[in-house]
Parts: sequence; C-alpha cells; structure tokens
Amino acid sequence: MRKILLASVLGVALISTPLALSEGLFSSPKLIGQSSALTLDKARGVLTMSPLLERVTPAVVSIRTEGKTTSSRMQNKEAEEFFERFFGQPLPDSGPQRRGGSIGSGVIVDASNGYVLTNHHVVNDSGEIFVTLKDKRELKAELVGGDKKTDIAILKIDSDNLREIDFAPSDSTRVGDYVIAIGNPFGFEHTVTSGIVSGTGRYMQGGDRLQDMIQTDASINPGNSGGALINSKGELIGINTMIVSRSGGNNGIGFAVPVKIAKAVMNQLVSYGEVRRGRIGVTIRDIDPALQEAMGLGTLNGALVNDVGSDSPAEKAGLESGDIIIGFNGEDILNSNDIRNAVGLVEPGTRADLTYLRDGRRRTTRITVEVSDEPSQVASIDSDTSSKTESFSGAELTEIPEDVEPRGGNDGVYVARVTSGSNASRAGLRRGDIIRKIAGRKVSSLAEFEAAIDGKTGPFALSVERNGSNLFLAVR
Repeated sequence: MRKILLASVLGVALISTPLALSEGLFSSPKLIGQSSALTLDKARGVLTMSPLLERVTPAVVSIRTEGKTTSSRMQNKEAEEFFERFFGQPLPDSGPQRRGGSIGSGVIVDASNGYVLTNHHVVNDSGEIFVTLKDKRELKAELVGGDKKTDIAILKIDSDNLREIDFAPSDSTRVGDYVIAIGNPFGFEHTVTSGIVSGTGRYMQGGDRLQDMIQTDASINPGNSGGALINSKGELIGINTMIVSRSGGNNGIGFAVPVKIAKAVMNQLVSYGEVRRGRIGVTIRDIDPALQEAMGLGTLNGALVNDVGSDSPAEKAGLESGDIIIGFNGEDILNSNDIRNAVGLVEPGTRADLTYLRDGRRRTTRITVEVSDEPSQVASIDSDTSSKTESFSGAELTEIPEDVEPRGGNDGVYVARVTSGSNASRAGLRRGDIIRKIAGRKVSSLAEFEAAIDGKTGPFALSVERNGSNLFLAVR
C-alpha cells in the first residue's frame, strides 16, 4: 500500500500513514482550501498553511506611535507595571528623556468603517499613531478609545481596499484547538507562529481587570501585542496581549484576550468613546473544598454571595447572603471570576436572568445591571479569597465590645486578636471580624458559639461581618 508522510500540525513528529487513511483528510472539501489551516499542495507534495494565510494576513497590521516622551523609567507607572508583567523583569534604564515610539500589532475587524483592534498598552499615551498594511501603505490612525482593564483599544483608519478578519463565535474555543498567532515581533512584519490552545478562562493577578484569557503555546514575543490569534478556519479568537517569562523570551506561555471581551469593549468604545461598566451590588468569593464540605454543597461550581448591598440591584432582585450564583445572562457561572467578567461585559441598564442556589434549590430572578458609581470598578463585585482551611487556634474571641457599633447589630462573637502566622490567621480571620453564623445558624454570644463547636470537628462554615460587609470563611 502506498504511504505518504503526514506532518503533525504541532510540528512534533512525522508519521507514516497509509494513503487509504489520509485520502479522506485531504480530499474532503470541508478540510481543504479556505476552511482549514493545513492543505495539501499537490504540485509540491507538501502540507501548507499558505492559502489560509494569504487570506487573513492582510487584515493584520503593524502599529507605530510617535510623540511619546520616555524617560529612564518609562512613561508612567502603568507602563512600567506592564513591562514587568510582560517580560517578567524590571524595566531597564533607557537613558534620559527622549521622544520615542512603540511598535505593536493590530487587526482590522471592520473594513467598511476602518476599525482596528489592538492593545491599550500599545497606543496608550501616544502622540501620533500610524498603521502599516501588508501592502506597505502607511496610514495615520485615530484613537477611538481604549480600556485599561481589558487591555483593548480601537483605532480608525480611512482607506479603500481594506481587508477584515471574521470573528469566531463567542465561547467556541476549546483546549487543544490548533491556533495561529500573527503579528510583528521585534519589528518583523507578519510573522506567523502556530500551536494549540493550552487553556481557557485564565485569570492573571491584576486588581480589578476583566480577565478571561486564552492561553497558548504559539510563540508570542514583544511586538505581537495587539496581533491576531486565529483558529484553523482563519477566524479571530483573540487579541494577543502578553507572555509570562522570567527571561523576557518566549517560553510557550502566551495569553490573548478572547473575542467575546474584545467585541463587547469595542462596541462600547465605538458607541461612547469609553466603557460604561455596571454593578449588581454583591461581594462574592469562590467555593473551596473546605467551604463545600462545611456548607454541604454538592459542587465547587458557582460564586458564593458574601454580602448584598443595600438598595442594590441584587437586593431588589431578591438575592441574599449565602446564595450561590450559577448562571448569568445565559452563561454558566463556575467561579467568582466568571460572574465578575459576565457583569462587567453587560451595559448598564440591561436586564438579565440570574440563576442561583438557595438551600439546595435552583432559582432564577431578573436583575437590572446599574451603572457603577466608581469608574475604576469593573462590576462592583469583589472576590475574597483569603480564607484557608485551618482551625480557630491563634484567635482570641470575645463578646462584641460596647464601643463597637457593627452594621448587623450586637449578636455575634468578636475577634479581638489574631496571632500572625497562626492557624486562625491562615484561615482568614482578622482582628475586628464579627462571627454572625456558624453552619448557617446564628450565634448571639460567645457561649452559643462555644456550644456550637463543642465536641464537633470541622470544617465549620462561618458567616463573618468585616468592615460592614459580609463574607464566608471555612475553618477546620
């Protein structure tokens, strides 16, 4: 039987495959031409991505900025923080103040209107912005708007014969999908690298940033920022934004902002010139195994409501402390980051369905997302992940002192002192906390609290008031 050599799409190995098995791969019209990354060039006898790249690379542009003022410690604290996040090391001394620029990438997503998606950090604090197309045309670009929290910006260029790239359906990307990164690393225009999706829903530590990153092992280097991450059909699945590296070089850990976030941010930037974020007025936390056991939950999925703000959309919708949010606006909620992102992507004034669990029963309510009073907030949702699964050792518990006026009244147990490094400290208890409930039952005094834990082993689910807000801790 005749055989051909089939090149692995991952570039890992060459395997000998019977022609009878391979003919289906290369003869099917669904897998050849514009719908597949790899095609068989029969004239040369090689597998190639050239037809797909010839179609999509004209939509990827090079971005150059002029008129920035740089100093020995870069332009500002935000830029310096990004350098450390991107390269994994402090910004080196770049000499005295000078006029400079930056080189990055962008993606044309709307040819008729000339809209180009890129990263906020590529064009932030820039003077003039220039976009260079694949056919070498250089165009002056207008900054429509940018959003630091998602690292997305939108530019506008005015020219004929632009080529745009199609968006992949939201949430269609899966771990293991073959992907291609296109950009301008180190100024080398339209560099193409490939790999797979290494992970989805990645959260990078970064304050109140909206993050739901796609992780890939396709090589991403400085200059790729703002470029395209596409699937094997040539559809845009993400905007390349950062790498994790201790040396500054590519280590196969790159991240892209998914199109779901990029499109939502772009639409608001085009409509308003800014992103108008909403709030539902809850504080939340993830469910860890100790809390799952302590509360008798059947799953770790969901976002536990620590507290509900007074007169907030959540209170008006009937949410209570202890509810577990498992769905929002048609999307499954698996953790606190999911609801944080989901609410942050909804325009204020939108009514959405919210699904939650209470006492093991599934409930659904309608909730109106309101505009946040504080522009810096993503969604008025804060995660508290400080709790650990330890015992009460190291905590001094007393009745609530007379000079303390807690929001929730005088029933409960006061945490007067927590020894640093102790079990109680590692469990998340803090001086000034007031324990209101244990295992879902209210405790009005220290005696009731001691009776509730007497002779029992943990973990214990605690409802705690801290600085006027409620949170849950699981203590063993």
